[in-house]
Amino acid sequence: MTESERRKMAAGGWYCCLDPELDELRDRARKAVHQHNTLPPDERGSLAPGLRALFADVAPDAFVEAPFHCSYGMNITLGARVYLNAGCTILDSAPVVIGADTMLGPGVQIYCAEHHKDPALRREGLELARPVAIGENVWIGGGGIILAGVTVGDGAIVGAGAVVTRDVAPGATVVGNPARVLR
Repeated sequence: MTESERRKMAAGGWYCCLDPELDELRDRARKAVHQHNTLPPDERGSLAPGLRALFADVAPDAFVEAPFHCSYGMNITLGARVYLNAGCTILDSAPVVIGADTMLGPGVQIYCAEHHKDPALRREGLELARPVAIGENVWIGGGGIILAGVTVGDGAIVGAGAVVTRDVAPGATVVGNPARVLR
């Protein structure tokens, strides 16, 4: 029996993102995202029911503004009192864990997938996914981008527009592209 692309993705190996099973999972996420983004705020609440059911785990008091986008949803965990402002995108090909009391500004993007550097293999849909972990009491300013495999430590601040390519130490403030520690 050959290993499924979904299992390869979950194991952090090279997988083909053009796989029918992964297409089906992304379609399920698109439907939940659409529900979240189109429900009136008083009906949606802090998180539309379909999106809440899709996520791996979400605290009852986590809040996701609309519009929001994710690729799978099933790999997203939101801690207590997490706040995602409007326009956040989480491409969760791998686990994305966001700790309690963390706030993401508008337009923050989290990317877990890395496409193959070889153009021929990239055309075939080969990519790998690395998890992203964001600690507790973190603030990510508007337009910040967190790349695959990054851990942002507790109490850290990511400045608006920063592109985070490496781990951020607890309590550090990073700014710029690529993000660097502000002294």
